[in-house]
Amino acid sequence: MTTARAGTTLGFVAFIVFIDMVGIGLIIPVMPTLLENLTGATVDRTAEIGGWLLFAYALMQFLFAPVVGGLSDHFGRRPVLLLTLLFLGVDYLIMAFAPDLWWLFAGRLMAGVMGASWAAANSCVADIVPREERGKYFGILGGAGASGFVIGPAIGGVLGSFGERLPFVASAVLCIAGAGLGYFLLRETLPAEKRRRLTVARTNPFGTIVQMSKTPIVLGFLGIIFLMQLASQSTFSVWAYYNTLAFGWNELAIGLSVALYGLLLAIVQGALTGQCIARFGAKSTCLIGFLFAIPSYLLFALAPGTWAMIIGIVLGSFAGLTFPPMQQLMSERIADDAQGELQGAIASVVSLTSIIGPIIMTGLFGAFADDQGLFFPGAPFALSVAVLLVALVALLWNLAQIKAPD
Repeated sequence: MTTARAGTTLGFVAFIVFIDMVGIGLIIPVMPTLLENLTGATVDRTAEIGGWLLFAYALMQFLFAPVVGGLSDHFGRRPVLLLTLLFLGVDYLIMAFAPDLWWLFAGRLMAGVMGASWAAANSCVADIVPREERGKYFGILGGAGASGFVIGPAIGGVLGSFGERLPFVASAVLCIAGAGLGYFLLRETLPAEKRRRLTVARTNPFGTIVQMSKTPIVLGFLGIIFLMQLASQSTFSVWAYYNTLAFGWNELAIGLSVALYGLLLAIVQGALTGQCIARFGAKSTCLIGFLFAIPSYLLFALAPGTWAMIIGIVLGSFAGLTFPPMQQLMSERIADDAQGELQGAIASVVSLTSIIGPIIMTGLFGAFADDQGLFFPGAPFALSVAVLLVALVALLWNLAQIKAPD
């Protein structure tokens, strides 16, 4: 593949990741209203239902990320990416016209399956980018996703003012149009001679992790990713509740804080990651980024005011330097015909934390945010600090095992 064609292909893959995150973000502002209208339940009850919808989505991603990754190793990246994007658009149409709650759950289950295309998208980078430059392009994909998550909720909020189902229609149009455009612009990145047979052992999350265990350094990184993502569930799960209780933030302040983080993360991953890897190497960049995460969560846990939360957001965005070079170090140690399997394993580990993390973090917040016993609503963030300290020890040990120059 020529350099120009490779650039066009990777650009469109980044666009697909962007569309995925815009589509997810579009529906966030209107989900509470839609659930209330469908069920007639109170806000507390709809919040519980919303939690189960998130659980359904994460569970499907956990189960199907290895399947999607394995399919892309067998059939190629292009058909998998285009079909998942197309069916994601169909899923949004189902949710747009869902007559009752069960149809909405069916849509979320389907969205979880199709949203597992992240594995195939990252595999494209491993297919056509030299090993020493993969971290840069993994960062670009991460930045594209973060950008989508900034723009999506803003557009969803505007469209939602005209009807709570309109953002779902917009998401459907965006995905279907993207699939149509990709039919003409997206080129296959995995040559036929590098594809491999699809097996049951390689299409389930546990079997995939067993396969990855044959490379101990990769398995170690998967464990570190699990701990990192588990720690991040405190922000995903209790951010709005914590800041409302502790500092009296309203919906606008919460939305702006999320947008600020997404914007900074897009800049860090999209623009700074490649430069840092080129200057310091993948191993050092991975560690430098990680060292920003611990003080960020410590500030969240003990913040005396809004200013501390803002500083924590800025520090936390630089922690985004960690993941892309870690992906590079892993992909360098996996065969070319197993890159989809690797990305599927990563996606499954991340999804697993989305299944168990919210239960742990919201339960801890509830236990320490009421008027009984110790009042410490920052407890979930304190737990994140403890988890990250364990992850730091594991990271230092794992990096020490890499003797060859990165």
